[in-house]
Amino acid sequence: MLMLIFGIVAAAPGISLLAGFLLLITSSQMMLGYAEPRFPIWLATRELPTRHVDSVMRRAIPMLAYLESVIYPRLATPHETTKRVVGLVIFLLTLRLLLAPLPLSNVLPAVLIAFIALAYLEQDGLLLIAGLLVGCLFLIADLGATWQLAHNVISGFF
Repeated sequence: MLMLIFGIVAAAPGISLLAGFLLLITSSQMMLGYAEPRFPIWLATRELPTRHVDSVMRRAIPMLAYLESVIYPRLATPHETTKRVVGLVIFLLTLRLLLAPLPLSNVLPAVLIAFIALAYLEQDGLLLIAGLLVGCLFLIADLGATWQLAHNVISGFF
């Protein structure tokens, strides 16, 4: 549930870094097989800026209500393996979200994180596979574009 909330909040420009940092913590713990997230005391007692969270959640709730009516359990997946794979893909998407601080570059990875988290929560294996596949394709395309940009910049110097 936290990943869904943090994924939605990470789409907002003002708070995406904090939500991304929290997503890194929760996804790494999910990858390692923890049963529940554990945050450091100094972070767990800190308040989120509610102004940004409130406006994002107010817009997201009607969309989530619609998606919840469409998403339902189908295509069962093994829980422990699925948890680790979902954690890994969300971790990689979160790294991408944090490492590319361009305006609006955080929206697509954040939406993918929220989509994967919602499919995982609702135990919809078919939608989860689709979300993981789209997330991996996005990461591959982004890595290819970054590689090409770096190649062009380096070849421009020589």
